[in-house]
Amino acid sequence: MVRPHVKKSSPEREWLYGRQAVYESLRANRRRFYRLWVAESARLYGRLDEIVNDWAPLRGLTPEFRPREELTAQIGHEHHQGVLLETGPYPYEDFPWLLENAHEHTEPVFLLLLDRLQDPRNVGAVLRTAEAVGVQGVVLPYRQRAGITPTVVHVSAGASEHLPVATMNLAQAIERLKEKGIWVLGLDAGPEAQPWDSSWAREPLALVVGSEGEGLRPLVREKCDVLLRLPMYGRVASLNAAVAASVALYLIRMARGAPPLNPQEDA
Repeated sequence: MVRPHVKKSSPEREWLYGRQAVYESLRANRRRFYRLWVAESARLYGRLDEIVNDWAPLRGLTPEFRPREELTAQIGHEHHQGVLLETGPYPYEDFPWLLENAHEHTEPVFLLLLDRLQDPRNVGAVLRTAEAVGVQGVVLPYRQRAGITPTVVHVSAGASEHLPVATMNLAQAIERLKEKGIWVLGLDAGPEAQPWDSSWAREPLALVVGSEGEGLRPLVREKCDVLLRLPMYGRVASLNAAVAASVALYLIRMARGAPPLNPQEDA
């Protein structure tokens, strides 16, 4: 399916860091690429060798070898693993395109909605799992959420570069999903939530995950077709939002079985 012109975030340029994040961004080829910095002291092997000798030439980049201190100063920390990639902003998709694209997959629709997750590390962790289990698209609210920042890309190990992500009012998005025959499951720990039921897994569905401290907002909770809670067997009655979302996504994937092969082109 041909992608329409995608929405651009701000700022106009940003620095991705870390070998896996940079590698996956170059491989996904969804952004505009400007500069590639490599630490002079870095040994060119594994992912870094692939970045410098395979993907950089393919994307029209000439690696610039600089002192490691310059890379650290550029992003303000030392977690770059000897490589930085200056890119355009993350290319958010339009919600109608994301929904149409999900319907074109060979298995039932599998979407993820994140309701005001604030911590970019949590968002990155969830997106890493989402991409691994075959989620076809992610929807974030317009406001009060962490966007796809370089930290999110790093924590997701570059998985966010392959996932279509749209921003939209979540209550409206849920209404649109229902109109298309997609079941909306809210992950919740409240008394109204039912015990986890995997019988929904083979239906076209969207999983909605709430924020770290407050869970789902009341309006979003009301819009869901059903609220489900994860079983708890220990003495601590809650999970981190990212962990809970990852467990639920894997429960859905395991209940669905392996998806049909849908290989992606690397170039």
